[in-house]
Amino acid sequence: MSRNNEEVLVQTRKLGKTFSHGGVQQHVLKNLDVAVHKGDFTIIMGSSGSGKSTLLYALSGMEKPTLGEILFEGKDITRMSNDQLAVFRRKHCGFVFQQIHLLDTMSVLDNVLSSAYLVQRDRRKAVAKAKELLTRVGLGEGTWGKFPAQISGGEAQRAGIIRALINEPKVVFADEPTGALNSASGASVLGVLTEVNRSGQSIVMVTHDLKTALRGNRILYLRDGVIVGELQLSPFHEDSGPERQDQLQAFLTELGW
Repeated sequence: MSRNNEEVLVQTRKLGKTFSHGGVQQHVLKNLDVAVHKGDFTIIMGSSGSGKSTLLYALSGMEKPTLGEILFEGKDITRMSNDQLAVFRRKHCGFVFQQIHLLDTMSVLDNVLSSAYLVQRDRRKAVAKAKELLTRVGLGEGTWGKFPAQISGGEAQRAGIIRALINEPKVVFADEPTGALNSASGASVLGVLTEVNRSGQSIVMVTHDLKTALRGNRILYLRDGVIVGELQLSPFHEDSGPERQDQLQAFLTELGW
């Protein structure tokens, strides 16, 4: 698939990340040049310890690299202060994690609005939008006033996704968002992410699950902090045939997954 510079949303140049443990240097990311393209559903895969989550957090500005640059629409976010990064993430990024991180003392609706109010000045519009989005993912009025302890894990994860989407971020970063969910809840979460991707939002997701990875149209495979393989797929559709899974499985098998 051809690309041009106008399609690039996030780009790294010679990206490196090193951690020190007991005086031993661990090079988690090594000299990475990678681009995230607008509208793509990018999947990051690799074995445990390959650097998947570190790359995700670096791309989102949550993890400072040791070396290199990270350009978001051409602007180097590695030069931003912590305060500038916080504003940048609030405006442009959404985050969905395996651990949901809803605030226990706030209702489902207020959890979503806590993110919206940081960006939107029109509170009435923010409330209406939050209710509309929650309803779209099956969280009707009966759940809005409940606290996280009063809803299921799948419902809480869907609420977390809406909190991530409420400000219409340019890119959603997701780290194993279905890892702690049963199959039905996981499918619901993936359905939401697929739907927002179809509407034009870019998604970057870390996963180790084959069925989850099938949602992506671009697969990056990491090994020891280096991208060793890339696969382009057509956009996902619910009626996609077995050829899609066969193609992905062959790609992963070749890389030793």
